[in-house]
Amino acid sequence: MPTDHDVGPCCNVGRRKLLALAALAGAGAAFAPDEARAAALTKQQRDALTPDEALRKVMQGNERFVTAQRRARDFLAEQRESAEEGQHPFIVFLTCIDSRAPVEIICDLGIGDAFNARVAGNAVNDDILGSMEFATAAAGAKLVMVMGHTACGAIKGAIDNVRLGNLTLLLARFGNAIAETEFNGEKSSKNAAYVDAVATTHVRRTVALIRERSPVMRDLEDKGRIRIVGSMYDLAAGRVTLV
Repeated sequence: MPTDHDVGPCCNVGRRKLLALAALAGAGAAFAPDEARAAALTKQQRDALTPDEALRKVMQGNERFVTAQRRARDFLAEQRESAEEGQHPFIVFLTCIDSRAPVEIICDLGIGDAFNARVAGNAVNDDILGSMEFATAAAGAKLVMVMGHTACGAIKGAIDNVRLGNLTLLLARFGNAIAETEFNGEKSSKNAAYVDAVATTHVRRTVALIRERSPVMRDLEDKGRIRIVGSMYDLAAGRVTLV
């Protein structure tokens, strides 16, 4: 029988290709068949979801992210189908602009799955409320999720009373959260636990503010057509928790 030393260069290339294919096959086995989706979410699939099921999809997606079991996706197929057939997102997020918290990745979502309003410190204003009303009342999203995160620079800036151009007004939106946060310990931007406590308070306040300032979404939630929830993303652990 020929040994490895007896095989020519051409056959060695073939062996390497076979080994590579075997490795890819093994990696693919980590994805359950029913989790792989090659195309964008359809209207029928979205409309069949309840708000609670929509929330489970987000939390399960984050669990896949944390455990390195993200779905095998064909992003080009999702892009093409959502362009041709239209978009049918099941959720609208309000998240921070922090580059370390890309919600579509950390919740294992595809193109066409989510609306996402991003602004420093996940602050809400009239434009964002209007965008959320479009996403839910007009476009059919089932879930509104406000997502803050640990070590938020906007929260630190607000604690330090930073003044810088248009950022000054934005940071002023966090003043009430700072005032309402009960915390035993050093209340400074250098104390990570305090920063995270303020960020969590801000998320809760934002959820309440959405209900207060948007009769449209409040009515949808009262009728059970949507849920409005708050969450925090832990930059170090990669995990999303409800607050």
